[in-house]
Amino acid sequence: MNTKGSPAISRRRFLGDGAGLGLAAAAFPAVVPSRAFGAVDRVRVGFIGVRNQGTNNLKAFLGRRDAQVAGLCDVDRDVLAGASSLVAERAGSSCPTHHDYRELLDRPDIDAVLITTPDHWHALPTVHACQAGKDVYCEKPLSLTVAEGRAMADAARTHDRVVQTGSQQRSSPEFRRAAEAVRNGRIGTVQEIVVGLPGVNFEGPAVADEAPPAALDYPFWLGPAPSRPYNPKQVHYNFRFFWPYSGGQMTNWGAHHLDIVQWALGRDESGPTGVEFVDAAFHPQGWYEVPTTSEVVYSYDDGITVRCRQGKGDPNGIRFAGSGGTIFVSRGKLRSEPGDLLDGPDGPDAVRLEESPDHHQNWIDCIKERRRPICDVEVGHRSATVCHLGNIAARLGRSIRWDPSREAIPGDEDASAMLSRPYREPWSLDA
Repeated sequence: MNTKGSPAISRRRFLGDGAGLGLAAAAFPAVVPSRAFGAVDRVRVGFIGVRNQGTNNLKAFLGRRDAQVAGLCDVDRDVLAGASSLVAERAGSSCPTHHDYRELLDRPDIDAVLITTPDHWHALPTVHACQAGKDVYCEKPLSLTVAEGRAMADAARTHDRVVQTGSQQRSSPEFRRAAEAVRNGRIGTVQEIVVGLPGVNFEGPAVADEAPPAALDYPFWLGPAPSRPYNPKQVHYNFRFFWPYSGGQMTNWGAHHLDIVQWALGRDESGPTGVEFVDAAFHPQGWYEVPTTSEVVYSYDDGITVRCRQGKGDPNGIRFAGSGGTIFVSRGKLRSEPGDLLDGPDGPDAVRLEESPDHHQNWIDCIKERRRPICDVEVGHRSATVCHLGNIAARLGRSIRWDPSREAIPGDEDASAMLSRPYREPWSLDA
């Protein structure tokens, strides 16, 4: 990771500075709160990012008996005000609000944080939360780069934190059943896997840059990303279609479906050994930066290939094809050929994958029991890595090799340089 040291900032200046200046990670105490969780304790959760999916995550915690919405944070004061009103309406009382996530992490009454920010703001709050002794739920894709993901996983292990990745398909029964069937050989020898991803849903045309709205702290929204003028079609949902902030549908839907592929292949802490570039097309007028369509083929060391087609009209989901049958799975859909293939039978040594009926609840349970969640940070990192590798091949327009044990692209300086990105001063990732 290309990192740069952040200047020392006093706590008084930190709390009074609204411009979002960086604070060295060492400023956070690397200690675990003494509070122990018992059967009747409520996990006190702070929410970092409360727009769109952040609102959905917030709603999922209002009314839970074993978790409490204890703090809200957003760099848009209008969004923050709306979330605060929602909490007051649903919970019957308000909770503290913050502009700067570091204020939230500095509170001793916060046990855990749920991060629903643009992708370029996943790594820093996660690493800082681990250093501050907080457990973390971070939305998918876990990271913006491979190097960030490794730093996040290492921080979780170093500080013994429970870090859940928001790849909630792991907690949906249709995906577990499909992955379990593949793991137990019900489709015979796996021959090919096809992942269909939707096209870019950017609503054009592009618009000119303009002054940011007064409610949004745009410099803080940019954070470690390169400095760019504000553009209303490059923030909020559309951030995912611009390279400084995200990776398009490959890291949006791909983070879901390729995660299930990794699960079904038993590669939760590994990955493919190569990415074959097939094609990639970009918007002719440059409305956005990520591919409009793309196709890459991942190869694993056992000969299994995964064809990932984005924006080409394929069903949004995963098709597992083997010598003994096929399985197609998507949200709310699970079908097989032959039709009884999903029902087994399996022998006494059959693989039984973890069951989780509720992704958020799984995180809370694991916090209280101090165990790893169903989509642990290492799992989320490896799945996001598959997505990042596909984007690297698409951006370079050529195939690449991958060493999953070393997490390196051997013999390719240009591709290797894309495994990390420099941070804009004064932000730094102290891994």
